[in-house]
Amino acid sequence: MLSVDEAFAAILAAVETSAPVSTALADALGLTLADDIISGIDSPPFDKSLMDGFAVRADDVTGGKTVLRVIDEVMAGNLPTKVVRQGEATRIMTGAPIPEGADAVVRVEETCFDAEAGTVEISSPSTAVESNLMRRGTSMRRGDRVLPAGRTLRPQELGALAELGVHTVNVRPRPTVAVLATGDELVAVDQTPGPGQIRNSNETMLVAQIRRAGGEPVPLGIARDNRKDLGERIAAGLQCDMLLLSGGVSAGKLDLVPSELEAAGVRQIFHKVRVKPGKPVWYGKLGVPNGACRHVFGLPGNPVSSLVCFELFARTAIRKLMGVEPSLPKTVPARMAAAHIARGDRPTYHPARLELSGEGAIVRPVAWQGSADLRSTVEANAMIQFPAGDQEYAAGDTVEVFCWDDLS
Repeated sequence: MLSVDEAFAAILAAVETSAPVSTALADALGLTLADDIISGIDSPPFDKSLMDGFAVRADDVTGGKTVLRVIDEVMAGNLPTKVVRQGEATRIMTGAPIPEGADAVVRVEETCFDAEAGTVEISSPSTAVESNLMRRGTSMRRGDRVLPAGRTLRPQELGALAELGVHTVNVRPRPTVAVLATGDELVAVDQTPGPGQIRNSNETMLVAQIRRAGGEPVPLGIARDNRKDLGERIAAGLQCDMLLLSGGVSAGKLDLVPSELEAAGVRQIFHKVRVKPGKPVWYGKLGVPNGACRHVFGLPGNPVSSLVCFELFARTAIRKLMGVEPSLPKTVPARMAAAHIARGDRPTYHPARLELSGEGAIVRPVAWQGSADLRSTVEANAMIQFPAGDQEYAAGDTVEVFCWDDLS
């Protein structure tokens, strides 16, 4: 049985980052750049005003009240027509080009413009050179590396690319991830369970986790506990980049997933990890004719086990496929909010509530009844990583925490 770190290492060794594809900038949010982005322009492309006001020579504004002759007016999108000389000013709007001769902008709030006289009175005690203007190329220059390969594209990266005129980018594509729940006891979420039956909540949960991780989910419904149905649905799932099966990976009479995956040609890389919850987790790989691979995770059927194993293992594989670095889940140190006793023969990922305060990160374990208790996770936004063994924690002790939500 592998440790969690050994399972991580096996996944990272088996998964290769997907080949890049070209995509429209508007569709690239959350994807990872495959190439460096080099600026082909200076930004801003000209010296520009950062304020509405008057472009002046700073030496003309030395204190007290200064009166200057207004020789021109320039709006954003237009060009100045006159050089600013001693004793002169140009009325200017935010974003407009700075006229030749001017080296500062006085804010309109510090002025009184007399349109009839063609003068402006400046009440500012003094104006420093370069005040309220931005020189050409201050943000970036032609030839600068603006974004490195491997950067995940957020709204601000998309805006920077648009400024450069980049309308298509080479990125690592979203992997398609099939979801297949197994078990005769399952019914669809819109059905009323009969005696001994439960709703297929894992599919809904996993589809949402896949989307949050950046993948494209492909739900396949429920496979019954017979080889024909399971085999046919596994074959359908292997058309996707990744297949997640929920249930059927333990040691029960009807836990048919490992043998059916073997029959489909999927090579097992590991089965069982020293982790709680989620010990029966299975991972394997299938080569396909075009040189790509299909990655398969058999997740335990208990919902919290499925939740935890996805966040630890399947999400790592998705991030590696998408070229996201680091691919491994991050942990943060946090102080325990209250005393707690942890027990177990395996490292335990205990649902918890993480909060940020002025004194740092504080974490509190939620009341949790085990791997079938999905309700408890509704109160959680993180997991505390408790090492194997019995240990008492006091309030204020530091533990490692893995965040589910964006709080991290």
